[in-house]
Amino acid sequence: MSDSNVRPSVDDYFGDWKQREALVQEMIPVIGKMFNRYNIGIYIYGRPLHNRSVTFIMKSHRFVRQVERNEMSEFESHPVLMAMAKLDLCHANIDLGKLTVRFMEHLEAEGDAAKDVDTFVSEELAYLIGQKAKPVPKSQDVVLYGFGRIGRLMARLLIERTSTGEVMRLRAIVIRPGGEGDLVKRASLFTNDSVHGAFQGTLRIDEENKCLIANGNVIQVIYANSPDEIDYTKYDIDDALIIDNTGKWRDEEGLSLHLRSKGAAKVMLTAPGKGALKNIVYGINDNEMKPDDKIITAASCTTNAIAPVLKVVNDEYGITHGHIETVHAYTNDQNLIDNYHSGHRRGRSAALNMVLTETGAAKAVVKAVPELEGKLTGNAVRVPIPNVSMAIMTLTLEKATTKEELNEFLRQIALHSKLQNQISYTQSEDAVSSDFVGTREAGIVDSNATIVNGNHCVLYLWYDNEFGYCCQVGRMVYKMAGVDYREYPVEA
Repeated sequence: MSDSNVRPSVDDYFGDWKQREALVQEMIPVIGKMFNRYNIGIYIYGRPLHNRSVTFIMKSHRFVRQVERNEMSEFESHPVLMAMAKLDLCHANIDLGKLTVRFMEHLEAEGDAAKDVDTFVSEELAYLIGQKAKPVPKSQDVVLYGFGRIGRLMARLLIERTSTGEVMRLRAIVIRPGGEGDLVKRASLFTNDSVHGAFQGTLRIDEENKCLIANGNVIQVIYANSPDEIDYTKYDIDDALIIDNTGKWRDEEGLSLHLRSKGAAKVMLTAPGKGALKNIVYGINDNEMKPDDKIITAASCTTNAIAPVLKVVNDEYGITHGHIETVHAYTNDQNLIDNYHSGHRRGRSAALNMVLTETGAAKAVVKAVPELEGKLTGNAVRVPIPNVSMAIMTLTLEKATTKEELNEFLRQIALHSKLQNQISYTQSEDAVSSDFVGTREAGIVDSNATIVNGNHCVLYLWYDNEFGYCCQVGRMVYKMAGVDYREYPVEA
């Protein structure tokens, strides 16, 4: 490690901060070059670092120190990243945080006999070096059918990962015909979001051609009343994957309307499907997705949040029965002020009331985790906040445990398993709902709130029911498109 990376005195907090900040400033252009030129995603324990601020990257390091309980900082990750940048890498997702921690463990274990950072990194990533094959044979065209809360967030996610443009591109959005100034209003809603903040990029409006240009991506805006009246090939779009986020059609017959459109190949619904359609929770039953599937549904935000935790707890401890109570942010189908609504209670003001309602999430979990058939009940309370919800899972287990044991089990799953992107973990004693806006995991275990009494436990799970859910949908989109990135590490 060079002299510039020597730690300052532990008492010199400001000097320590400035040195770590300077290291991150050196790391950002390296991360950007690897992402934009070579399509390499750099992560810290699942958190993407491309197009991120200095502060975000520093906070990601702090998250690892707190939850992984080690001393990894920018002083350790900086030389590892620089060693990576020297290698012939392409089309891969690499977790810099985990690679750094492994190098730290190697140094501690081997002492004077330890390998230098360049040798260690090149050996760890040897199976990725020189691999030029793209994650998918040709770039996948994607169309967003609908441009509401989920549609706009999906657009942000798709644009964020466009990278070289060789893997996937958002080519069009489809909306109902609007009046004068419609395109400008749609663009404004996309760039400015009251919950999730400003779009991190640039947006231009081409009114003559009815296009939005986001970070250089030309996105055709198509006005239509029904999927089957669209010819996507007119816009040079072919074999497109259609993401239907309107919720208007939820069965096979309705969603098949998309497949009548010229240029459309597959459909994904961002809601629970009806009938025999596959309801997929990524990370849990996505193995059921087959290359010839034409229509897939992404279940609900709540099902995506609770299924992973229920799956791992059932596998480890066994669940005899349980009740899921969802404390859910209000949604667009409720009324802001008292007015007629076809649903029970939902006509009352969402901004002024807690509204007791039903949820199908507990039953829907069974489609992803069939071994829980007949074991779960569920209900929901809509509360006056615009985003971030909580699932309270009251479970009776087959085996007795303790709060410490159960929390440690879930912490290890969150950090060191294939469900890292589905289950996160917080130790914050002062966490509240707004702290989890923009989180990318399907759900976050609030470890301080866990209650255990023998074989009875109560788990509290936060989830961003908008953005976290969209991240799950995004993972499914890549799998449905056949995109297969090489990864480090390969989790068991």
